[in-house]
Amino acid sequence: MIALIMAGGIGTRFWPLSRKTNPKQFLNIISEDSMLQMTVKRLHTKIKIEDIYIVTAGSQADLTSKHLPCLPQENIIIEPFGMNTAPCIALSAQYLARKHNKNEKMIVLPADHLIALNDDFVASLEIGAAAADKDNLVTFGIKPNYPATGYGYIEAGDKIDDQKFSVVQFKEKPDLETAEQFLNSGNFFWNSGMFMWKIETILDAYKEYLPKVAQILKKIDARWDEDGLSADISSEYALMPKIPVDIGIMEQAEKRIVIPVDYGWSDVGSWKALYDISDKDENNNVINCEYEAIDSNNNYINSKKFVALIGIDDLVVVESEDALLITKKDRSEDVKNIVEKLKKDGKEELL
Repeated sequence: MIALIMAGGIGTRFWPLSRKTNPKQFLNIISEDSMLQMTVKRLHTKIKIEDIYIVTAGSQADLTSKHLPCLPQENIIIEPFGMNTAPCIALSAQYLARKHNKNEKMIVLPADHLIALNDDFVASLEIGAAAADKDNLVTFGIKPNYPATGYGYIEAGDKIDDQKFSVVQFKEKPDLETAEQFLNSGNFFWNSGMFMWKIETILDAYKEYLPKVAQILKKIDARWDEDGLSADISSEYALMPKIPVDIGIMEQAEKRIVIPVDYGWSDVGSWKALYDISDKDENNNVINCEYEAIDSNNNYINSKKFVALIGIDDLVVVESEDALLITKKDRSEDVKNIVEKLKKDGKEELL
């Protein structure tokens, strides 16, 4: 089995700590290991380091090597620039097809998610591999425990066995009423963004459902033949459609399977999400510094200074060397909008 970890994002929701030069997947926000290191360790109990690949931006290749010194240099796949997951996975699958048997299975997953129960995660890989052997496109659906509006959903159809279901459809992020209906129905799962398939299966799917991508892959493959795997493929890659693999492939494919899993998963998608999974004090505060608090509850504080809280509830306060974020906890998803505004205002030093 081969693992492909997607690690090219910038993590704008984790500004001001997540920056272009040190994005979310390289931060130690959950443990002493970075999120990327945690993901590799999780996989390494099942997959050899030689069979773990990272796809990332060229600007993050050195940082990837620094965090993963045992990873072979040729296992870092360079994406010329971010183009969403359909192009990213296509490029990586074509790269892997040059180095491995096309019948090998590949697990695809983000670099910055949390999985608390590692043994259960590894067990799910075995189930996924068996399903992928039959030319299925496999996705892992998280059993929901509340009506989340921040996740996409997968609707399960016919039961194949106790561990697998066919897929009826993928649903975008719902409103609260719809999410409650999904939760109560019992046949909807959160879309984890984790997939498994054979290399050949996914490349064939691109030929059938995204033929433009398959044509571009041919040109990239020819460039690699001519100039080697370090060739500049940016002109070819720029022609890729900027779409997620869910829409480009999974929504159109026929042989789709969802494996429901429940292993303490979180996409750690915002400061509030990090608060939710963190250990809290007696007043439900998460405070990563020296502090004193009076009548203050349900806050997330990350600072390099001593912090005093008086009558403060439901806030996120995060300090970096050159910036201070203060937001209501339930507005922490909007941090990405601050980053967009900084881009628009040309404040590159804060990005």
